[in-house]
Amino acid sequence: MNYPHFAELIHQQAKLYETRTALKYCNEETGKWEKISWRSFSDVVMLTAKAMAEFGIMEYENIGLYAQNMPQCLITDFAAFANRAVPVPMYATNSPAQVEYIVNDAEISTIFVGEQLQYNNAFIVRRSSPILKRLIVFDPRVRLNPEDKTSVYFDDFLRLGDNAHADTMVKIRMKAATTDDVATIIYTSGTTGDSKGVVLCHSNFQEAMRTHKIRLPLITDKQTSMCFLPLTHIFEKAWTYVCLCNGVKVAINRDPKRIQQALTEIRPTMMCNVPRFWEKVYTGVHDKIAEFPPFLQRIAWDAVKTGHMHTMEYKNKGRKPPLWLRLKFSMYDLTIFTRLKKILGVEKGVLFPVAGAPLSDEVNAFLQSVNIPIAYGYGLSETTATVSFCPRESFELGSIGVVMPDLQVKIDEDNHNEILVKGKTVTPGYYKRPEANAKAFTGDGFFRTGDAGRLEGEVLYFTERIKDLYKTSNGKYIAPQAIEMLMSNDKFISQIAVIGDQRKFVGALIVPDFEMLKIYASHKGISETDNEELIKKPEILRLIEARVEEHQKDLASYEKIKRFILLPFPFSMEGRELTDTLKLRRRVIFEKYAGLIDSMYKE
Repeated sequence: MNYPHFAELIHQQAKLYETRTALKYCNEETGKWEKISWRSFSDVVMLTAKAMAEFGIMEYENIGLYAQNMPQCLITDFAAFANRAVPVPMYATNSPAQVEYIVNDAEISTIFVGEQLQYNNAFIVRRSSPILKRLIVFDPRVRLNPEDKTSVYFDDFLRLGDNAHADTMVKIRMKAATTDDVATIIYTSGTTGDSKGVVLCHSNFQEAMRTHKIRLPLITDKQTSMCFLPLTHIFEKAWTYVCLCNGVKVAINRDPKRIQQALTEIRPTMMCNVPRFWEKVYTGVHDKIAEFPPFLQRIAWDAVKTGHMHTMEYKNKGRKPPLWLRLKFSMYDLTIFTRLKKILGVEKGVLFPVAGAPLSDEVNAFLQSVNIPIAYGYGLSETTATVSFCPRESFELGSIGVVMPDLQVKIDEDNHNEILVKGKTVTPGYYKRPEANAKAFTGDGFFRTGDAGRLEGEVLYFTERIKDLYKTSNGKYIAPQAIEMLMSNDKFISQIAVIGDQRKFVGALIVPDFEMLKIYASHKGISETDNEELIKKPEILRLIEARVEEHQKDLASYEKIKRFILLPFPFSMEGRELTDTLKLRRRVIFEKYAGLIDSMYKE
């Protein structure tokens, strides 16, 4: 199937679907979900495109988009495409310094901002920046700074486009648009250094749309997808574009903290997400079962065991389950599993793609067993998201799935088994970074992912981020992510950063789950509720030590965590220990906690 250029996509879909719902969003004032039809979506995209042209936004100009998920984000994207302009998304949580970095690097003179926080931060940058000239504000409730004489509200901005000159200009630009045009610049989260702008062209997205339709024919206009991850994230951006290309209704969740409520209100059939969301589901279900009376516990665990046998031992291996197992699974699916999924709001689920970080086999198998249709995969901003993902059946547990159609993947055995990728979804390069581009590609045009793995046929396996690999002072290589993932399902461990580079043994900084820890402390007669005092208690230290030992029992001796320090406060984006995609900034952590880390290695 050939999809129209993104400059035309929404308007073509409007001709096909007319008054059918394209987008849903929660009205912040009424709390009710409202609909936007394809026709209305098309009309407002065109009006926005004309306003951009009248406002002076030029072809090939980079424009900033600094907001939480809102319909206006998608409207602005597609209006920019019509003008051959380039939307550059920024995370709603970005600080003024991060915004300023992107503004300077991408030479952005106009930013579309979301709520008060984004406006305030962007205005700080505008006051001092010789590049940033104006802000366009989505939320009409935002209060402009009294000194601000250039910013305009989005609704007022739209009125600029209501003229024949702008209409003619946009139509000319739309006809001139090509797949070689740059579609967006995605700035990496910068776990190991300065953030780089990943250039993605319309041709990259066109290929992604084509190959996803081949691999996922179940994506049809009968589906509803929940847009939960930030649209700044390539995973959500590419997934949402796939949905729009296939007529899927997209419900846009604005506040990440409301996702549980939003799921029960929308009950989507699809949603892409990161492993952390499903890890919390896994932990929550286990905790809930632990509260059941013994008789009900036995039933619940028998249901999970039955689901595992039915799904993992038979269906996933291409074997037909025996009649007794099919009947027993159906009984549990119609009762326990459906009840669980209704509580989560995912009982209508058809496909829930999961990527962005390693997902443990334990969590994956559990979700499959209770009939939650997740599909684990792997991708990068530089590959327009998906490199591989697991099919719904006959997938290899422990893998990151089957390589996408017409994408070449190979392993560089001379560089820690690095995964190399080549194909039409791969970026042409980083924005204004010739030296980085020279390092990022091999002589024969393969992109260096920076990830280590192995390839068995078309099935890909991930082992570690190469830059994260540690070499102990004893000369042993340690993969910290692999060790951290072993702890990711523990209800008493919220976050963990493994230490070990040039050290004589492996250590760790651990942030406990204080909610669970305080429940445990109460049961043990420990009344202390202050985090800093609680983590000093010998009973708490012994508990965490036991949990760590249990999870790493299958590791080699040199890989095991020998010592750890408990932290009273979590790693956060505000503290700079986490990226906007919730990955550890190891360099920041090592510098920030250098004293504590050194104390852990004192004799």
